[in-house]
Amino acid sequence: MKSNSLSLAETRRLALAAQGFSGKPRRESGTWSIVEKTIDRLHLLQIDSVNVLVRSHYLPLFSRIGNYDAEMLDKRTLKSKRRHCFECWAHEASLVPMALHPLMRWRMERARQGNGIYSSMDSFGREQAAYLRDTLKHIETNGPVRASEVPGGGKAQGGWWGWSKGKMALETLFDQGLITARERQGFERVYDLTERVIAADVLNLPTPSEKEAFRQLLVMAAQALGVGTEFDLRDYFRLPVAETKSALAEAVEAGSLVEVKVEGWNKPAYMPVEAIIPRKAGGRALLSPFDPLVWYRERAERLFDFHYRIELYTPDHKRKYGYYVLPFLMGDRLPARLCLKSDRAESVLRVNTANSEAGVDQEEVATALAAELRLMASWLGLSQVTVSRKGNLAKALGKVIRQTHDTSQ
Repeated sequence: MKSNSLSLAETRRLALAAQGFSGKPRRESGTWSIVEKTIDRLHLLQIDSVNVLVRSHYLPLFSRIGNYDAEMLDKRTLKSKRRHCFECWAHEASLVPMALHPLMRWRMERARQGNGIYSSMDSFGREQAAYLRDTLKHIETNGPVRASEVPGGGKAQGGWWGWSKGKMALETLFDQGLITARERQGFERVYDLTERVIAADVLNLPTPSEKEAFRQLLVMAAQALGVGTEFDLRDYFRLPVAETKSALAEAVEAGSLVEVKVEGWNKPAYMPVEAIIPRKAGGRALLSPFDPLVWYRERAERLFDFHYRIELYTPDHKRKYGYYVLPFLMGDRLPARLCLKSDRAESVLRVNTANSEAGVDQEEVATALAAELRLMASWLGLSQVTVSRKGNLAKALGKVIRQTHDTSQ
């Protein structure tokens, strides 16, 4: 880089390339080697319980790789004895490469000291210390448990996020790193002692100081984002504010990160010193609401001039775009968004709403979207795509989908 300033177009290319959108066509089939490299590039896959389309952690890989075996991901991350990932609180609940375990221990240690991310768990740990010990002893003696199997756990109710006492105990011990997810059954965590799930050679890796962990995580966040403000980088692994500012200054002084000014951004940004601005980057992909490219909505607006808010918890009559809306990446822009649903009973990928941004070529966008929807339907094992009449792009998209269906008969 010749100067410490970036145009917005250069910034977008850096961000897209760093996130795995190189501008090259996706492969027809993603091998484990490709999946593994993609996870390592992102450093984590955020987990979310909503399953109206597909569980969210599967989508970032599909967006970057194309067709791959989701069952392979399950096996390699949560079922294998030599699993590639473990579950922990990172950005949110996430699958994180096992190599990062030492860097995430600061969070577990703070939780054990009653100074964790979630005050409700800290309070529960203090008030229910004896019950936590009993729960840990039960797992040690009896093996893996689900929340419903914890003695004295009770039923889910109000308070503690609606969790039962048993679920709260398990989540508190999970936050402290004393237990972890052995597997998931119907998306429900099955908990076991950490040392019975994570290999000894990983647990025996030296634990860095908090200071060193924060510095490394900030650099990794910059590598994953390509370029970002202090908050962008801090948000990636949800690092504490004061410590982040100190670690960021040290990373710049050490030459790991370089400060840059981005066109239109009112705060300084930071990028890896070795970063090279690509001549081309982007792709064609539908993005999960929890994809790292768009999960921080304000950053997505800065990068793409794309105002995006998730409307899952908005009453239906107040929703503007729909329940589960995915931005559509086309080239290096986000020209459209779709509300999607997998109707597994009817084997249909349903487009409940389709909306384009102002000033885009709707025919061009609809043609690209139709190809992406067909690819997604195939990956999900669905036989057809249908488009409702809702949204300003629905007419154009429906026409392309129908034409494609007619020509395939």
